[in-house]
Amino acid sequence: MNFAGLAELWFPFSIMLAMAFVAWSVSLKLRDVSIVDSLWSIFFLAFALSFAWRVRSDATAAYAALGLLSFWGLRLSGYITVRNHGKGEDRRYQAIRARNQPNFEFKSLYLVFVLQAVLAAIVAMPLLPILNGAESANALTYVGFAVAAFGAIFETVADAQMARFKATRSSQDEVMNRGLWRYSRHPNYFGEAVFWWGMWTASVSMGGAWTVFSPLLMTWLLTRVSGVPLVEADLQKRSAAYREYLTTTPRFVPGRPKR
Repeated sequence: MNFAGLAELWFPFSIMLAMAFVAWSVSLKLRDVSIVDSLWSIFFLAFALSFAWRVRSDATAAYAALGLLSFWGLRLSGYITVRNHGKGEDRRYQAIRARNQPNFEFKSLYLVFVLQAVLAAIVAMPLLPILNGAESANALTYVGFAVAAFGAIFETVADAQMARFKATRSSQDEVMNRGLWRYSRHPNYFGEAVFWWGMWTASVSMGGAWTVFSPLLMTWLLTRVSGVPLVEADLQKRSAAYREYLTTTPRFVPGRPKR
């Protein structure tokens, strides 16, 4: 990755900040900052497309990376948008709103929207060597793409299984413990982490080993900050069945259920 490529980061980051500001403006009218969840994966797509346009990416590996990212980002954004439609602000964001009064309406611009844009830009760094095309792709590049594709498909299947379960369950206390959810309490988050480890592997093959902070950050966010901890803290309070599920099912990496 050369300095010329890094110098072009101002443009994609400006696009992301503009998106964050527009979404924040909409959230004020809706009084719902959880709309940022639908925007999260679109930040990555905007970052990658605008950077690719600036550096005039035309290599096969660049197109493959953009294709994988588009599948992951558009699918995830669409799923979250449909899932959250008409339900109001998510409980997690209601708690953030309560903790940051007064003037949360203004604070949410940087606490929620700009923060997520910055985090997305950091996590997206493995894409830069691939899109910049300073080095030729090799076998490891496509191994990384295969891992990323597996992660995206794994996450898609997990989300589809959960959506089907929520549409057919007999009571609110019933716990999803079938399919991929029998082997991991958060197979969707696991798939997302695998996707970014795959993208980093592809990036390593083109001089991007230095971007290892990207999958590390994504994994940390999912397992220690905004993913697993918030979901489990909420469900444990509301469901005795979920508290039992915690004792039998691996937390993140899929494994054999306990009796």
